Amino acid sequence: MSPQHRELANVARDYCEMVETVEYIDEQWIELVAALLPRLHAAVSALGTVGLVSKRHTRVDLDARFEFYSKLRSLLGEKDSYWLEFDVAEDGQSKSGSLADDLTDIYCELKEGLNLMEGEPSQALEGLRVGYHLHWGRHLINAQRHLYELRSSYQIDL
Repeated sequence: MSPQHRELANVARDYCEMVETVEYIDEQWIELVAALLPRLHAAVSALGTVGLVSKRHTRVDLDARFEFYSKLRSLLGEKDSYWLEFDVAEDGQSKSGSLADDLTDIYCELKEGLNLMEGEPSQALEGLRVGYHLHWGRHLINAQRHLYELRSSYQIDL
């Protein structure tokens, strides 16, 4: 395994462990997330871009994913929702971005990759790289942007 692959696997493990063990969300936990996301972004970006991909298959237990998302959404409370680029409503009820959704989708993709890594490391890492470009990269960027907005508007102190 190359150093770049090892780094991605290590950061993915750190991220998954941090998200799996959360019992309450405080400034310290948010700081950890805010520090891990750029590391994750750098690690997957170091692997390079992918060519045209026609389809991709992920194995996600939707019930477990929803339970995980619900837990994070509840723990994040009012810090969860944010405006996306095309949101037009002026009431807070219509915000379509969700930090819990972003963190959950990133987690599900990374966890699947880590589970595959034991048997098929090169396929698992390629799946993570392709998944990043097709799906969870957007969640990563949105989560980083939302955490920046929370900081810059003094809704969290980091």
